[in-house]
Amino acid sequence: MALIKSVRGFTPQIGENCYLADNATIIGDVIMGNDCSVWFNTVLRGDVNSIRIGNRVNIQDGTVLHTLYEKSVVEIGDDVSIGHNVTLHGACIKDNALVGMGSTLLDHAVVGEGAIVAAGALVLANTIIEPHTLWGGVPAKFIKKVDPEQSKELNQKIANGYLMYSSWFKEEDKNK
Repeated sequence: MALIKSVRGFTPQIGENCYLADNATIIGDVIMGNDCSVWFNTVLRGDVNSIRIGNRVNIQDGTVLHTLYEKSVVEIGDDVSIGHNVTLHGACIKDNALVGMGSTLLDHAVVGEGAIVAAGALVLANTIIEPHTLWGGVPAKFIKKVDPEQSKELNQKIANGYLMYSSWFKEEDKNK
């Protein structure tokens, strides 16, 4: 069972039909929408400021979400995929965006709707990634525009895949 911990008077609020891996850790001022999944060794640390997560968001294995005390928050829209081993520190991710594996996003960075952050990218503090664009590199830079329909299709395919994967684990838990 996931570790869900209250701190400073804040208790995480988890939406309906969410999957939380056995060793996921969710702490403090975290509000998560419906149909989300938080995978193995993932930490959502809402101890110093708030973390807000929309619906149908998958936060994959080894990812860490954190903020700056009284300075930055984490906001994630609907239908967002956060890849394996991402560090998301005080950033905002808009609807239908994809953050690739091993990326780091720093305080006050904004990833626009339908945008893609390539695997391994370093998105510096205060960077604004326009909607429907692809960014990558260290530090991350604009690579190209992305067709909005292709972006939406890709991101929804991943999000729907993670809904299916999480159902496998829920089924296993029922059978115990």
